[in-house]
Amino acid sequence: MQILDGKETSKAIRQELAEAVEARKAKGQKIPHLAAVLVGNDGGSLTYVGAKVRACKEIGFESSLFHLEDSITEDELLAKVHELNNDDEIDGFIVQLPLPKHIDEKKITLAIDPKKDVDGFHPTNLGNMVLNLPGFLPATPAGMLELFKRYDIETSGKHCVVIGRSHIVGSPMSILMGRSANPGNATVTLTHSRTQNLKELTLQADIIITAIGKPNFLTADMVKDGVVIMDVGITRVEDASKKSGYKITGDVNFESVAEKASYITPVPGGVGPMTIVSLMMNTLKAMEINHK
Repeated sequence: MQILDGKETSKAIRQELAEAVEARKAKGQKIPHLAAVLVGNDGGSLTYVGAKVRACKEIGFESSLFHLEDSITEDELLAKVHELNNDDEIDGFIVQLPLPKHIDEKKITLAIDPKKDVDGFHPTNLGNMVLNLPGFLPATPAGMLELFKRYDIETSGKHCVVIGRSHIVGSPMSILMGRSANPGNATVTLTHSRTQNLKELTLQADIIITAIGKPNFLTADMVKDGVVIMDVGITRVEDASKKSGYKITGDVNFESVAEKASYITPVPGGVGPMTIVSLMMNTLKAMEINHK
């Protein structure tokens, strides 16, 4: 069994990005600039956006954080999005989700210029993904593809079972794994809450990608020997032995499943670090597209 170490892999990619920034500086070229819009004070969002800002600093990107009150109106937020769309200094930006209930997330996503949509959620970018055209991939799936690539994991002709059909991870991942590309060319089964024979399907899988947020859901009796596991789940589970009072747990019962797996991502330290570094890669790409 080999650990798919997202922490170390993302460190290597950050170094590559930092070198790309230094090379641009040496030529007097523009430095990538990522902006983040954060509405309200959701704990998870604050942590995530903070990590993005720190990553920018470490790599040498410029970054801007627009922290807005959760009482902001939808029209005011749309105005901010349009302002960022038209700001030539900013190469890419994200509007951190979730948004307050009185704001339509779809409307905000649609308002973002696809050329600056480094989260990869705009329908134009999702359409490009389906058609295997250039564009921005959603950050978490892009990070997972990078792990497959850098660990040289064979996906062609393999049976890949994806558990969960979210627009952010499950659905895009099912498309990416089935595309005529490398990684890709897998035979994909997308499963979800209505799937009747999940265990039967996971037992056939060469690769399992799970993204449902149910701690320890995937157990050893559900997988075959030699399976490759990508665990996107991240849930806080009470743990009195920890100073914080909780531990972070994935969708996979790691201890038991790891014994049967050929490769497996830990939680934390697997897919998570790859998400942020993918966002950075998209930002560099956006700058190259928008400024040549």
